[in-house]
Amino acid sequence: MSKQAYFVGVDVGTGSARAALVNAEGQVEQQAVEAIKTWTPEPHFYEQSSEDIWHAICKVVKHVISGVNKTQVKGIGFDATCSLVILGANGAPLTVSKSGVAEQNIILWMDHRAELETDEINAAKHALLKYVGGQVSLEMEIPKLLWLKRNLPQTYRSIWRAFDLPDFLTWRATDTDTRSLCSVVCKWNYDAASHSWSADFLRGADLEELTRDKFAALGSDVQPPGKPVGKGLSQRAASELGLDVGTVVSTSLIDAHAGALGMFGCRADEGDDDVQGKMALIAGTSTCHMSITRDACFAQGVWGPYQDAIIPGYFLNEGGQSIAGHLLDHVLKTHESYPELKEMLGGDKYIYQHLNKLLPELATKRGLSELSCLTQDVHVWPDLHGNRSPVADPTLRGIITGLDMTRGVDSLAIKYLAFVQALAYGTRHIIENLYQHKRAAFQTLLFCGGLAKNPLYVQCHADICNLPALIPDEQEMVLVGAAALGAAAAGHYDSLESASKAMGGTGQLLMPNPNTVELHNRKYKVFLKLLDHQREYRDIMQANSA
Repeated sequence: MSKQAYFVGVDVGTGSARAALVNAEGQVEQQAVEAIKTWTPEPHFYEQSSEDIWHAICKVVKHVISGVNKTQVKGIGFDATCSLVILGANGAPLTVSKSGVAEQNIILWMDHRAELETDEINAAKHALLKYVGGQVSLEMEIPKLLWLKRNLPQTYRSIWRAFDLPDFLTWRATDTDTRSLCSVVCKWNYDAASHSWSADFLRGADLEELTRDKFAALGSDVQPPGKPVGKGLSQRAASELGLDVGTVVSTSLIDAHAGALGMFGCRADEGDDDVQGKMALIAGTSTCHMSITRDACFAQGVWGPYQDAIIPGYFLNEGGQSIAGHLLDHVLKTHESYPELKEMLGGDKYIYQHLNKLLPELATKRGLSELSCLTQDVHVWPDLHGNRSPVADPTLRGIITGLDMTRGVDSLAIKYLAFVQALAYGTRHIIENLYQHKRAAFQTLLFCGGLAKNPLYVQCHADICNLPALIPDEQEMVLVGAAALGAAAAGHYDSLESASKAMGGTGQLLMPNPNTVELHNRKYKVFLKLLDHQREYRDIMQANSA
């Protein structure tokens, strides 16, 4: 197989657009990043610009392909956050903002403006909701469209196309309106079992207008990931990106799903290659927990089963934590010792390294055999921004118990450890929920994203879930997944699954610590009690106010 074939992976995250030049073996040879703008006009409102994002993409793609002949680039794949893009006549940006600024035409995934609309849609209890753990999330697109109808009727009436951001990118690249099954089934309540939009569901959600012209605004051509779109890059897009007209463009994936695609093909040198036994954690600002099965698993509070959403022939279940890396940053930056550590060590990553080194020293000083024991009396429920799964309650908040009068860096280290452990207990909560719904057993956890670079986070997950943790040698697995889309669409591999296996590479295996199993089993019981207690406290307060 010639090493001269390259694929471009484009990843649009919450704060930046990235591109990578990836070879056929899945190694990233060049990458570039460009910041993108976010407007926050009021609390819980987050808006972006599709034009700003496309300009950033053009910049990073031109950069990564500058060292190769563009004829060597055989395909391009896009992934992005599951944000809502609104376009009017002739594909022009249409405002989603109360400010009326046309440029602000994207409602970001983490925008929580559609709380009332989400509650209304869930109250209708439509049968399709069984595919999203029993209820839509306010991060999904249908509640946001209903918010637009109620609050910005002029925008709503003028919609030509409503895109998920990944699908906007393939349209902008090809001038062909093809929707990825990944986006529409995971975030738009598309009925994958019937291969169609549900007019009944949309009418029940008070969005009957979207059923017109064979669902044109939502997209009438839905294809699985890894399929070629239209005739490849249009003349306009090719000149903007610096690539050849007609370069193959793949149907897209949501960003976390691209990371999962890359990681599902990764294995330890001697490792098991059964994709069904893997849970992929894409751990950044938030964390997504991705796993696929041959048979559908309906788990309350976990999204899915989504048919063919990542790899055709498999059902996807998607759990998640609304905040993960962002939560640890919050714990760090709100602690009294942060300014002192920042001055002493510089960047936040050096502070985390310092705390990771300090924890075993603290354990030794206190005569403890394992650093996990430092939090024997400190317990955390970590959902400061609500629970995505498996409780699926955006109103939940955080709890910490075991506070004392200790000050200084030692107290920060222990608090930090307790929150890292709490995120891992949250992962265990998702896994056990899937098991309750008869999911096949997991063999391995796989990690990518910013938190995958934190060894404490990974080891806590291995210990608390009692599963080996695999960290891919190639850290940029989201970009590899996006490039694998391009490789499959270009026919370089005969399927998306074989592209994933060929490009997923190998990783380092981290084994769980057998000495902490009992401690974590007890702490996990406390973790679940914290959820019960939060509900009890609410019941007490609501009874008093009734």
